[in-house]
Amino acid sequence: MLYHRAMRTLRTLAVVIVTATALTGHVLAQEFVPAIVFDMGGKFDKSFNEAAYTGAERFKKETGIAYREFEVTNEAQREQALRNMARRGSQVVVGIGFGQASGVEKVAREFPALKFVIIDAIVSLPNVQSVVFKEHEGSFLVGMAAAMASKTGKIGFVGGMDIPLIRRFALGYEEGAKHVNPRIEIYQNMTGTTPAAWNDPTRGGELARSQFDRGADIIYAAAGATGLGVLQAAKDKGRLAIGVDSNQNHIHPGSVLTSMIKRVDLAVFETFKAAKDGTWRAGVRSLGVAEGGVSFSLDQHNRGLITPEMEKRLQQARADIVAGKIKVTDYMAK
Repeated sequence: MLYHRAMRTLRTLAVVIVTATALTGHVLAQEFVPAIVFDMGGKFDKSFNEAAYTGAERFKKETGIAYREFEVTNEAQREQALRNMARRGSQVVVGIGFGQASGVEKVAREFPALKFVIIDAIVSLPNVQSVVFKEHEGSFLVGMAAAMASKTGKIGFVGGMDIPLIRRFALGYEEGAKHVNPRIEIYQNMTGTTPAAWNDPTRGGELARSQFDRGADIIYAAAGATGLGVLQAAKDKGRLAIGVDSNQNHIHPGSVLTSMIKRVDLAVFETFKAAKDGTWRAGVRSLGVAEGGVSFSLDQHNRGLITPEMEKRLQQARADIVAGKIKVTDYMAK
């Protein structure tokens, strides 16, 4: 009798254990944990990476879902970080920056059931979404702002790593400035030819001071954390700078004319949300002025620098770009 009772008890326990295990496995299978791999310069570069961080944080705040993250400090870490996120079971892994394209391509092939996103590059695979921006359109607008605000008729541009993507910023800026003043003089410098060019504020400051000494009174920095040196040099010299990617007007209020906002934050937020909701799709997303992907910033920190007349002209130019009346040259499509 005792034997039969013991066996019944064991069988009941076994059923409970199997059921609990099945339920736990189901819960784990349904758990959604997105991942993001920041690139060189770090998530607090106040520019490109930080915009991505802002988007990820917005997703966490609105959904209560935490995300995995990694900050790349050298090139060799990119592929390894992406693979680690995939191995840990993140259903969607976002690589920030064109430098992660090869890593995304390789790891996405290894994990065909997972979703991958690359920002600022194109990877053509069935489980990869590529998000690119029309930086030339936003740069055109801040180039117009620079030309309208310049008193010397000389403005500058400091880029980060000398690559076609940054040349796209520079050409759009030049075309926008010349749209306002065909005779304007524009100085251009790139910080370097390696990824270290994104995180060298000292060099950024040196290049900016050189351009200021040659007569430029406004400099546009498209250089990641290096651009912080440009903004500081503008403040120190009593001149103006133009920020990039994130709204950098607040960094030195009164000496940042405007910022060319690139909505990397929106791209990351929408990517995480779409993956969670089941609406995520592979392919290429191209975000320009019309899509709200790029623009110029106007807030309490630079309101006194952008006159109503300037704002009106910038808003008209934005509408003309959307309507196709203004066609900004894309350096990468030349």
